[in-house]
Amino acid sequence: MRYGIRKKGFTLMMAVLVAGILLAIGLAIFNITIKELQISSSGRDSQFAFYAADSGIECALYWDQKQDSFASSTPSTIVCNGVGIPNMGGKDYGEASTFSYEVDGLCSVVSVTKNETHPRTVMEAKGYNTSCESTTSSRRLERAIRVTF
Repeated sequence: MRYGIRKKGFTLMMAVLVAGILLAIGLAIFNITIKELQISSSGRDSQFAFYAADSGIECALYWDQKQDSFASSTPSTIVCNGVGIPNMGGKDYGEASTFSYEVDGLCSVVSVTKNETHPRTVMEAKGYNTSCESTTSSRRLERAIRVTF
């Protein structure tokens, strides 16, 4: 009789032990999966921020090369992604013309500085994976591009 009782207790203990080990393995796999998803999401957001910076630099390059909109003599209005941005240019040498706009919910902040010496023009664009108003997001990423010529 005692032998049968011990055997039943042993089986229960073994079942609890196996269940605990399987639970620990399951939680470890779940933790790895969550980390991988966070890394993947961060990579995607980084690409979005880079695309926003690229969009900003391309807009500034177009308006500088084709329309000379950042010339130091007269202010002008430029259009990026359908958004009119007034008062670009008209700055002294070494003083930056800065503007921002959004592309599909992504923020691009661009600064154009004209100089008297080489490099004559310095353009810097910062792209963000969030909108321009969303500056406090803990998931906000910034990527930047600088062009000098």
